[in-house]
Amino acid sequence: MRKVRILATLGPASDTPEMIEKLFRNGADAFRVNMSHGEQAEKATLIANIRALEKAYNRPTTILVDLQGPKLRVGTFTGGKVALETGDPFRLDTNKTPGDATRVHLPHPEIYAALEIGTRLLLDDGKVVLRVTDIGPDHIDTRVEVGGALSDRKGLNVPDVVVPIAALTEKDRSDLAFALAQGVDWVAMSFVQRPEDVAEGKKLIGGKASLLAKIEKPAAIHRLEEILELADGVMVARGDLGVELPPEQVPPLQKKIVSTARQMGKPVVVATQMLESMIVSPTPTRAEVSDVATAIYDGADAVMLSAETAAGAWPIEAVSIMDRIAQQVESDPDFFKRIHFTETPADATTADALAEASGRIADTVETSAIVCFTSSGSTARRISRERPSVPLLVLTASQQTARRLGLLWGAFAVRTRDIDSFEDMVAKGKRMALRYHLGSAGARLIMMAGVPFGTPGSTNVLHVVRLTGDELKGH
Repeated sequence: MRKVRILATLGPASDTPEMIEKLFRNGADAFRVNMSHGEQAEKATLIANIRALEKAYNRPTTILVDLQGPKLRVGTFTGGKVALETGDPFRLDTNKTPGDATRVHLPHPEIYAALEIGTRLLLDDGKVVLRVTDIGPDHIDTRVEVGGALSDRKGLNVPDVVVPIAALTEKDRSDLAFALAQGVDWVAMSFVQRPEDVAEGKKLIGGKASLLAKIEKPAAIHRLEEILELADGVMVARGDLGVELPPEQVPPLQKKIVSTARQMGKPVVVATQMLESMIVSPTPTRAEVSDVATAIYDGADAVMLSAETAAGAWPIEAVSIMDRIAQQVESDPDFFKRIHFTETPADATTADALAEASGRIADTVETSAIVCFTSSGSTARRISRERPSVPLLVLTASQQTARRLGLLWGAFAVRTRDIDSFEDMVAKGKRMALRYHLGSAGARLIMMAGVPFGTPGSTNVLHVVRLTGDELKGH
């Protein structure tokens, strides 16, 4: 009953049914399908292979599709490569001819209007830094602050301004429609700068999946709470944040994003380079182990593996060591003290008050599990926000809800038929707790549900019961 979830990216190293099953058996709770690489037909096969685990293990599977988002790139160079010297002038312009050491084509007209004199431009993941000195309708003059080699179609980052580019490209819209048709559970949205970007994504999704906003642009930090209000969850995309910001600013921002998401009751994923050395090495560095542990101590809902499982030489080992790190951290006697450094005050609602009370009851009297019945998942999210010290068994009649809860801290979701009475709730809750070994004779269970049953958002019942141990007889 590990609390933090492990999100594993699938790719060439892990896209066969056998490898997916091995990742699952070694601790992967959810799977990320990256739309930046490969064709939709390949992804359809991948998604089908993930779903096959549901039948094999009778467990909900969780699939997150990660949209590529807009990619800003410069044009090409005569000879394919140039060397820019620090202090030299360099121009970006609308001229499509191949560039040289003095200029290059920039095929993004939106950027010309957004820039100001003094703005930084980062090329090739920040390896080359330019400072804007003059702007015209068809050119941007800069001074090279950090020189280096620059080759064809390298990426461009603009960290200091909000770029007036939609977060969803035509490719993203096509990939989104494909993902929804495939019935995926989460959609990760790249290049989020404003709440309006999330609103557009939510409108296109239309409730068919949950939306995870990737925080990878400095502009998004300034409107984090507004973005979280609209999003269903958030990802700390440390790779791009580390390009656009000084690296020393990323750790405190990670903590800020995690704590804000927790306070607002939204799942938060910490991603990028968590066990980066395991792309080529069978063991991680001590610093990487510490990095994963820090995210877990902060109370992140999930930690993500990217190239480690998608293209690395040791995908199974990467999942396995992340699972072992998490179990070690969560067995620390001080673990629950540490994750409760972040205060999560209840909202002024009955459901929030009961969720907070369930955590306090679990801490006050010996309890083996919290059992919650939910149709939409909102009850489970409220309880999870409290980071209770006992397992959270989530019972739902909705397959869609059970799958989406795969990124939620501590939630063990089981799809079961709906309940229609208080007595049915108690009986089913007891049976499921015994079936999944979350209690034995004499153990207490905390049960939460909403009456009338099956009505989303109606959580209003908290009930404490004792197991006799024979509830499964005849079932």
